[in-house]
Amino acid sequence: MLETERAAGNTRCGFVALIGAPNAGKSTLLNALVGSKISIVSRKVQTTRALTRGIAVEGNSQLIFVDTPGIFAPRRRLDRAMVTSAWSGAHEADLIGVMIDARKGLDDEAERLLERLTEAEPSKALIFNKIDLVAKQALLALSHMVNAKATFAATFMISALKADGVADLKKWLAARVPEGPWLYPEDQISDAPLRQLAAEITREKLFEQLHQELPYHSTVETEAWKELRGGGVRIEQTIYVERESQRKIVLGKAGRTIKAIGAAARKEIAEILETKADLFLFVKVRENWGDDPERYRAMGLEFPEE
Repeated sequence: MLETERAAGNTRCGFVALIGAPNAGKSTLLNALVGSKISIVSRKVQTTRALTRGIAVEGNSQLIFVDTPGIFAPRRRLDRAMVTSAWSGAHEADLIGVMIDARKGLDDEAERLLERLTEAEPSKALIFNKIDLVAKQALLALSHMVNAKATFAATFMISALKADGVADLKKWLAARVPEGPWLYPEDQISDAPLRQLAAEITREKLFEQLHQELPYHSTVETEAWKELRGGGVRIEQTIYVERESQRKIVLGKAGRTIKAIGAAARKEIAEILETKADLFLFVKVRENWGDDPERYRAMGLEFPEE
């Protein structure tokens, strides 16, 4: 039946932006909606830096999800670029999923987000995440408060980590994206180049291994990618930091930290590629990379002028 509808051109396709405060669970939800890991997840806030697109099929609809950086009060140049990227992703989408951490409720970050939503034209769905950690009565009261501050087409209660409520959200979105042809092959789950995805996986392992502020002052770039004759791929990546003291932290005593980062990243990259991955990591100092326009372009961000 679905194949007949697709063949007849009765298909839908649209962009859905996921916006919210840092650590609301947008990346976890994106991975759940797509059914595969395409966006890094960390307990640290502000880990998503650029727009990450995930592609999913629901019935005769193709949904192109845009995981945006968290919306927060920016302090640094990189912060401003990330917030600008998040709002541009929202305004250019067909639908918006507004995520709120149910545990935090209507805090200052959520208030700022709701105040600015009046500027966003696309139809909006309100998504309360982490509902398994909040009492039902508190959730109902929170829902009433938030819906009184902005207009939403629907409200969903989910646990992105457990995938509870995600299927209902996906079906609702699929029924509301515009009619039109699909933009990607049916089996494609992301439009991110593999080189970029591999770099993001390594950056996630940096967050997991290092609990200081260091990951916010680091970036990862895939410098070389070579398909091997016997199967598998050889990948060379460079972790850039701003100071020599940071380079030493990433390397760790006797190189133990960088080895742990590499082993974890190699394993996950191989699982995603479904082939053997030889990963070689290098750590270099690039002073003030956070003020280098070229680095912003590499991350898909606009460089904000002072």
